[in-house]
Amino acid sequence: MEHNYLGYMVNTMLYITDKEFYKLADFIKTNYGINLSEKKKALVVGRLQNLLAEKNFSSFSQYIDYVIEDKTGEALKTLVNKITTNHTFFMREPQHFHFFKNTVLPYLCEQEKSTRDLRIWSAGCSSGEEPYTLAMIIADYFGNEKMLWDTKILATDISIKVLEQAKNGVYSNESLQSLPENWRNKYFQIINNEKSIISESIKNEVIFRVFNLMNTSFPFKKKFHVIFCRNVMIYFDAATKRDLVNRFYEHTEHGGYLFIGHSESLNREETKYKYIMPAVYRKE
Repeated sequence: MEHNYLGYMVNTMLYITDKEFYKLADFIKTNYGINLSEKKKALVVGRLQNLLAEKNFSSFSQYIDYVIEDKTGEALKTLVNKITTNHTFFMREPQHFHFFKNTVLPYLCEQEKSTRDLRIWSAGCSSGEEPYTLAMIIADYFGNEKMLWDTKILATDISIKVLEQAKNGVYSNESLQSLPENWRNKYFQIINNEKSIISESIKNEVIFRVFNLMNTSFPFKKKFHVIFCRNVMIYFDAATKRDLVNRFYEHTEHGGYLFIGHSESLNREETKYKYIMPAVYRKE
C-alpha cells in the first residue's frame, strides 16, 4: 500500500503517489529530455488536475497509461502543452540582441555576400518573441537591401499551443513597452487598448515548426549560421545537454554562433564551441 502520498489533490480528490510521479517524470525525460524534479510535483498536479477531471480518470496511473498507450500522439501533445513552462518576453537578455546586431550580422553579411543566404534557428521559441525580435533587427539592419537576401528564421518548439500563439503574433501592449518606439510604430498594428498584432512583413520572415530537440538526428539540409537556444537546457541533465550541444555544433556553419541563456553554461572541456562572452559561443 502506498503511504508516501503527495499532499496535493485534483478536483476529483485524486492523489498522485511518488510512484506515479516518478513514472510520469521518467516518461517525460525519455521523450523530451525535461527533468521533472521533486520540486515540480505541485506544478504538475496543478496543471493536470482539470484534465484528469474532464477525462474522468480514476487515478494518475490510469492517466499515465492512457498517454503512453495512445497511438495517435494527441494525449502526449496535450500533456506537453500542459507541463512545459513558456516564460518569455521581448528583449529578454538584451545583450545578446546587441551582439547579434553589432557583431554577428556584419560578419555574416561579409561572409555570405555571394550567397546572400543567412540561416538562423530559434530553438525553443515559445510564443515567438525571440524570433520576431531577430526578424526586426534584421529588417532594420538591411533596410532597402533586405529583399536581396534570404534571412528567414526557423523557429521551433515542442508545444503546439505556444506555436499557435506565436503564429498569431498578437501581444499585449504592455509587453511591447520594452521595444524601441520606432519598432512599435513600424512593426505592430494596434488592435485595441490592450493588444497589438505584429506586421505581416515580420510574420513572413519566421517559419514556425513543431520540433523535439531530443530527436537524435536533425532533418536540416543545411547548417545554421546562428542558433539561439536560450533558457531551454536548464531543464536537461548534464548528459542530455552535452549530447544536444554536440548536435548543435554539427549543424553550425564554421564561424557560426550559439546563444544560450545567461542562467546556463557549457562545460568547455566537453564542447568544441569556443567561448566568446557570457552565454555566447562560436564554432571556429
